[in-house]
Amino acid sequence: MAGTMKHYWMTGLATVLIIAVLASGCTQQPLDSQETTLKVTGSTTVLPVVQAAADAYMADHPGADIQVTGGGSSVGVQSVGEGTADIGMSSRDLKAGEKTTYPDLVVTTIASDGIGIIVHPGNTVPALSIDQVRAIYQGRVTNWKEVGGPDQVIVVTGRDSASGTREFFFETVMDRQNFTPTQLEKNSNGAVKQTIMQTPGAIGYVGLGYIDNEVRAVPVIVNGEPVMPTVDTILSGQYPISRPLIMMTQGAPQGLARDYLDYILSPAGQMIIAEEGFVPISP
Repeated sequence: MAGTMKHYWMTGLATVLIIAVLASGCTQQPLDSQETTLKVTGSTTVLPVVQAAADAYMADHPGADIQVTGGGSSVGVQSVGEGTADIGMSSRDLKAGEKTTYPDLVVTTIASDGIGIIVHPGNTVPALSIDQVRAIYQGRVTNWKEVGGPDQVIVVTGRDSASGTREFFFETVMDRQNFTPTQLEKNSNGAVKQTIMQTPGAIGYVGLGYIDNEVRAVPVIVNGEPVMPTVDTILSGQYPISRPLIMMTQGAPQGLARDYLDYILSPAGQMIIAEEGFVPISP
């Protein structure tokens, strides 16, 4: 009798354990079981937004490991196109050659951005037209007094060839005309900003999210009126140097990549974009 009772007790315990295991499996979030490492790389303009969104996402999804690195827009396109990254970041549209080389890339626009012309806080130049900015970056204007500023040599500062911001600036502001060979080339928005902060005669260009009281954004003259780079002037179309910020996947995003991009496009993600100083694409 004792053996029989022990048998029933052991059988019952095993049944309870099996049910508990099955119940545990059924209550687990489906996404969590799929989450692995997600590698994101590319534009240093887009990087702060994507990193902040990754931190927020991982706080809610402990199984996710989202690794974000810079390198420039061209690096982002190439990395996702060749499969060394899951998502690429770019601060410019895809070039025709990139679309040909990587025909399966799918673009997701996550925000808009303005490129601000920045100078040292002590620079008193009141405003600049696009033509004047172009002349400075071509090396045809070399002293600030030529454009209404102080008697000071201009130190031209820009981005390196991997930069999507440089590519957009080259198309939109330079009208595809060559930069002066004396231009200081920096590998990130942060490096440009640092140079401007430390160099009284310097001029540079950065994404909207990098503009604060450590540098001075110079208004751009549009139809005779100075226009500052702000969220409102970009949304209204008044500010002339603005562009989309995009993320790319090889084919339609799947699994963690899709869920993460959905998060960036959600109200919570778009709030992060606004907090980082960029322009949300949805309220």
